[in-house]
Amino acid sequence: MEVQDLPIGIMDSGLGGLSVLREAVRLMPQENFIYYGDSANTPYGTRAVEEIRELTENCVRYLIGRGVKEIIIACNTATSAAAAYLREKYADIPIIGIEPAMKPAVLKHPGGNILITGTEVTLREQKFRDQLKIYEKQANINLQPLGGIVGFVEQGKADSPELEEYLRETLSPWAERGLDALVLGCTHFPFVKEQIRRIVGPRTEILDGAEGTVREAMRQLMKREWLCVAARKGSVEICQSGSDEAWILRAEQMQGCEERDVF
Repeated sequence: MEVQDLPIGIMDSGLGGLSVLREAVRLMPQENFIYYGDSANTPYGTRAVEEIRELTENCVRYLIGRGVKEIIIACNTATSAAAAYLREKYADIPIIGIEPAMKPAVLKHPGGNILITGTEVTLREQKFRDQLKIYEKQANINLQPLGGIVGFVEQGKADSPELEEYLRETLSPWAERGLDALVLGCTHFPFVKEQIRRIVGPRTEILDGAEGTVREAMRQLMKREWLCVAARKGSVEICQSGSDEAWILRAEQMQGCEERDVF
């Protein structure tokens, strides 16, 4: 099989990376995808960095074993903890990480009030702190851990009153101060974007890193001439490290299996 015809692998600690998969399907409809969620070990956001690195590498090894041509780490926490290490160790395959959309937020709202959300690990990692130093003088940037969202999404409770209460408790003080932009620094967070919108109001721009990540994945494939050029509709295979059938059903519903062949 030609490299161009091989699938693209996308991994996450659980369901969150489906927000990146949706963007990848939109921008590369001809590609085949294998999505691997580490459902047996979710969430990553409260684990030690060394443990996150080991778990992420296990996912990468699985996808390499499935014969993918590229891997997207669709998890901000895993990217912060493991992407650089994995790129060096597995240099023969492009490994794309995702980062909070801090740069576009600052460029769109120079001098504005910007709130960066994420898991505890993402917001304290040195890579994120280095990026923060670059932009902190260009806008009023504040940080808010929202790792609790991950559990709600994984349990299928994205529309629950408990989640709304959690979001109001954490975000209302920021909304009262006035926000120009809010950055969703975890791939689980776009699945509760509308709930967040109800709290921060219509004037706050909400950004995430999915599109930029997928476009970088496309650039890496184009550079190697590995991008599929066949006139076809690709497929999506959803896999997990655990054995919870309900997890697979939630993943298929969140992905929108009516739009693709999901198996």
